[in-house]
Amino acid sequence: MERLKTYGLMIGLTVLFIWFGGLIGGQTGMIIALIIALGMNFYAYFYSDQMVLKHYKAVPVEKSSARELYGIVEQLTQKANLPMPKIYIIPDGVPNAFATGRDYDHAVVAVTEGLLNLLTKEEIEAVLAHELSHIKHYDMLIGTIAASISGAIAMLANFGMFFGHNDERPNPIVMIALMIIMPLAASVIQMSVSRSREFMADEGAAKITGHPEWLQSALLKLESYAKGNMMQNAEPQSAHMFIINPFTGKNFAISNLFRTHPTTEQRVERLEALKKL
Repeated sequence: MERLKTYGLMIGLTVLFIWFGGLIGGQTGMIIALIIALGMNFYAYFYSDQMVLKHYKAVPVEKSSARELYGIVEQLTQKANLPMPKIYIIPDGVPNAFATGRDYDHAVVAVTEGLLNLLTKEEIEAVLAHELSHIKHYDMLIGTIAASISGAIAMLANFGMFFGHNDERPNPIVMIALMIIMPLAASVIQMSVSRSREFMADEGAAKITGHPEWLQSALLKLESYAKGNMMQNAEPQSAHMFIINPFTGKNFAISNLFRTHPTTEQRVERLEALKKL
């Protein structure tokens, strides 16, 4: 079911992109948008995980070189009924983590050295359970596709005046409005998807570990550290992947509409409510 939901969202965003291409460029724009969408989805599906791991200089580890970390992930995957993912460590002192990969058999969990040094064993377990919950619900692929299509719509809007012929375009005022509104709408969709998936992963982590308070404590520590420090290679395109937005210290003035993550306060409150269930 989760895989079907993922593919459904991928198709829906792709259709939105092609429809927008048709609006601003007629049949020519639609064909160009289709080609771009197919290429982006193919790339995102097969190669986005390796690109992001390479960008953050993540190093793969085996059981022999990271026995405690490997043991925690191994235990959690059994609880979550998941195959064992590959484990990577990012050589960065700022604590954070993310999951990537297109499916269960190609899943990856990456944590920074800072996370392993800052958090307790229980908090590390909660963070890893959060990332495994993302894997279980195919959130990695959804986030990648949503970000790709959102960026592509913005790009298409920037070049909109060069597509099609005059008789193929809608009213110029309508077209200009769409060129402004569509990238914003796509960004809002991307951010909304990311925020809702974070809540789901938090809940999943609480169920896997049986201790919502472990994740509450971890989130508060991670946010506090992120406010004063930023990862060396952090980039906006991958910010949604992390358990805590690596730009937390710079995003405090941005409207909640464009947040890639719910506020830590909201997440802690929802976890608190789970204790009463």
